[in-house]
Amino acid sequence: MDRTELLEAALDSLPDGIALLGADGSVCFWNRAAEAMTGYGGAELLARPVPEPLQPLLVEESPREGRPHGVRGALTHARHKLGHDLPAIVRTLVLRDGLGERIGSVALFHPAESLDALPRGETGDGEFVQASQEDLEERLQTEFEDFTRGGSSFGVLWIGVDQAPDLRKTHGALACEAMLQKVERALGQGLRPSDEVGRWGAEEFLVISHERTAEMLAAHAQALVGLARTADFRWWGDRVSLTVSIGAAQAGSGRGETLAQLLERAREAMSFSIHAGGNRVTPTPGSEKCLPL
Repeated sequence: MDRTELLEAALDSLPDGIALLGADGSVCFWNRAAEAMTGYGGAELLARPVPEPLQPLLVEESPREGRPHGVRGALTHARHKLGHDLPAIVRTLVLRDGLGERIGSVALFHPAESLDALPRGETGDGEFVQASQEDLEERLQTEFEDFTRGGSSFGVLWIGVDQAPDLRKTHGALACEAMLQKVERALGQGLRPSDEVGRWGAEEFLVISHERTAEMLAAHAQALVGLARTADFRWWGDRVSLTVSIGAAQAGSGRGETLAQLLERAREAMSFSIHAGGNRVTPTPGSEKCLPL
């Protein structure tokens, strides 16, 4: 067996789909995992341009125009040969020769969990909330896939604003939306550049936090509870005191846990915080102790 055959055998044994493209964009190699995932056989793709249904997986885009590239990967949607949607996490790397000239690219991809399977808050009719959920879902998928492959640890904080339901009833949707924007700005003050906060429901937020342990994640959540309380919200002269209830879930605390299960733990913990009176953090679902501030 020569080196080429040995390399092809090694790539065929990997669980990720792998595609090598030449400088002209034609497919030079298509491993067995890619065949199984997409329904397209190597024989029908080799030395040919990428078919349109597979272009989201393989055609390069600049970071400003499309998905970011690099070792972390990004969520994209292609089409299976049979026509159904194919959500996948994709990493695209440019290949260069010894002089730095581009000679092709390699795409590595594997199936992503269905976004619809992830527990989320109610979106209501707000397009902004739906857009925020989509952005966070993509980031969550990427973070979780990176973590399962040995990357840095992270946790999620599911946050409910205790006053939101009553404020919506008494002062209306505009007042509630203005209050939620105030809370989001307050929460943002307690995040690192690598963290992210966004709307996860009509009256809920989700924070992606890069704390290393469950204890540090709980401490981060407590700090956010304090920041929310400092948010000075007034509506037509009425001052509304703000508090939040947070559920904290650290990735990796459950063996073999899926991303959906991680989020469900955070949601259950947040509900426990609400039922315990609000203005507190619950580190784990079903915990008998909360951490009020």
